[in-house]
Amino acid sequence: MSGASLPVSINSPVLRRAGGKPVVSDQGLDSTETGEQGSILTANDTDMKSGNVLLHGAAMTPSPILLWRLKILLFLAWGISCCKISWDSVMRMSADLRDLFLYEAFLYYNPLLLMTLTVFLWGVNLWVFAQSSVNYAKVFDLDHNHLTHREVWKCAIWMIVVVPTSMTAYLYLYSHGEVSLAASQPVILYAIIVMVLIFPFDIFYLSSRYYFLRTLWRIILPLQAISFADFFLADILTSMSKVLSDLERSICRMVNHQVATIAWFEADSICGSHSVVIPLVLVFPYLCRFFQCLRQYKDTKEKTSLLNALKYSTAIPVIFLSALKYHVLPEKWTGFYRPLWLFSSILNSLYSFYWDITRDWDLSIFSRVFKFKNPNLCTNLFYGRIWVYYWVLSSNLVLRCTWTYKLSAHLRHNYITVFTITALEIFRRFQWIFFRVENEWSKMTSKSNSELVMEEMVKEEERLLGSSIHDI
Repeated sequence: MSGASLPVSINSPVLRRAGGKPVVSDQGLDSTETGEQGSILTANDTDMKSGNVLLHGAAMTPSPILLWRLKILLFLAWGISCCKISWDSVMRMSADLRDLFLYEAFLYYNPLLLMTLTVFLWGVNLWVFAQSSVNYAKVFDLDHNHLTHREVWKCAIWMIVVVPTSMTAYLYLYSHGEVSLAASQPVILYAIIVMVLIFPFDIFYLSSRYYFLRTLWRIILPLQAISFADFFLADILTSMSKVLSDLERSICRMVNHQVATIAWFEADSICGSHSVVIPLVLVFPYLCRFFQCLRQYKDTKEKTSLLNALKYSTAIPVIFLSALKYHVLPEKWTGFYRPLWLFSSILNSLYSFYWDITRDWDLSIFSRVFKFKNPNLCTNLFYGRIWVYYWVLSSNLVLRCTWTYKLSAHLRHNYITVFTITALEIFRRFQWIFFRVENEWSKMTSKSNSELVMEEMVKEEERLLGSSIHDI
């Protein structure tokens, strides 16, 4: 019996290793035991060799944690290098020209840095929505190719790297006398950004880029029914009106070949403080939002749309009264126009704050957005906490007032203060987004639930009518 040859099943644990394919000898069922054992040993040896190769390859591949740490080290080294080179470049300038030198460099890169902050905070918004019950993709009517928070953060990281690198190159070249090369740095950067936005090929998130550009076009020309995405992006643009104004000044200097000069401090400079284009650019997002409200009233006949349009119209006197400082005598500005400007600023701030609380937000569902699907530290910290109410209401009121103050044209040379206030306004809008999108999602869900109830009632009525007719 010991010398008999037994048939071996393909599913035998001897022949099949975990995750491997069955190995069968070429010989028939009457093969000798020695031949079968040789075949089995050969298969096992082959599998062991393959396993060793896989283990060796896995050992050669860096772990994700190691790659992440390497990226952080490279990022820190890059950041320290940029700071060191920029500081040395600024210190090379004479003391009387240093402030002007920083001021001009700040003009070109300040808008892009603030845009980077906006993109990063938008990624945070999307991350919170993804963790909560708010379906932001349905709110904005996005397709399945829309950007997730990780992809938005990738865009922000690229901007964080590219913009300061270009700024460092500008400072270094300018301080070392390479004026023409320094002047080309912001021009090249702006050209790259425009090319990335309009690039027609299916790279760099083509569908998302074109969705953004189409929405911008609908904001500029509201010739069709206004969607929530149109309202939403136009509101964000009102918070970035100063960014758009700085962009206009930067492009104006590039077009007029004034980059890497200090000519814009002269009174007769084309792109200087006396330019009438500056208040026009500041007021443009508010005008777009104003006409959107009028178009909405035309489509829906809702009177609240007219009240909303009135809110945006209150920003127009704030901007143009402030711009008059550069076109009237100082005594006339202080005695007549400045009190009017203060009154219009207070009116716009209080009206906007009231509208945020009563219309854009719904305090009955105020913190539902922080009730994540998987409870964690953020849920415990924010959801159901009374201090969240107080913080959002108070910070929204204070930042509304400071933002209106910053819209003033006579503050444009205080670039550090203006940059700080603009960044705070972007942060205020970042908070506003949570509750505005949540409110819209709640309206959509309540409307869909009402439609389902009505549909069930109609079906039940039809069923009852059908049964009564049958009985007759």
